[in-house]
Amino acid sequence: MIEFRGVSKVYNNNIFALSNINLKIEKGEFVFLVGPSGAGKTTFVKMMLKEVEPTSGNIIVNEKDITNLSRRKIPFYRRNLGVVFQDFRLIPTLNVYENVAFAMRVIGSSSRQIRKKVPIVLSLVGLAKKYKSFPNELSGGEQQRISLARAIVNNPSILIADEPTGNLDPETAMDIMDTISDINNAGTTVVMATHAKEIVDSMRKRVIAIEKGIIVRDEQRGAYGYEN
Repeated sequence: MIEFRGVSKVYNNNIFALSNINLKIEKGEFVFLVGPSGAGKTTFVKMMLKEVEPTSGNIIVNEKDITNLSRRKIPFYRRNLGVVFQDFRLIPTLNVYENVAFAMRVIGSSSRQIRKKVPIVLSLVGLAKKYKSFPNELSGGEQQRISLARAIVNNPSILIADEPTGNLDPETAMDIMDTISDINNAGTTVVMATHAKEIVDSMRKRVIAIEKGIIVRDEQRGAYGYEN
């Protein structure tokens, strides 16, 4: 599903963001990516999104080497990915329904497909009744649920979550994690970068810890392992 083979990234200041990373994430896994700020988690995520290129090594996703993917093919590759960020990134001038539908329009889905699929994913995240609301009328947790709906509406094989609970209170954060867990249980591979110790410790999923660009720990049913 996802494989890093000897992947390193050196930025212009000669600092290794990642150094000789080797790992495999199997189809359907739920993986937490943890470590102190500046450890290399963001570079890892950006490499999966093809926003940053490795200095050396190869990255395999869905049995395809994406390392040297041409620029014109990157949008098609990203259709296999759902992405959720800490800051939601909703379009403020579009309502809930339109924000989710936008993700389908980008890939050329028909109006009929959109009318059928959007209500289904809004029900999945518990916001079917707020489809006419605008982002500024929603709580932070509700906005993140819309972000989740938008991320999964095109049935991605992989969901990448970069600090998705960072702006949420603990109770709302756990509600969001329950939804992400449901998405994972339905077969979507989840890779989540986080500093949320309580969430990682309570869920006991696979934990990959990165420090100074190196994997220092890779544990099934792992714990966060750092003091916040």
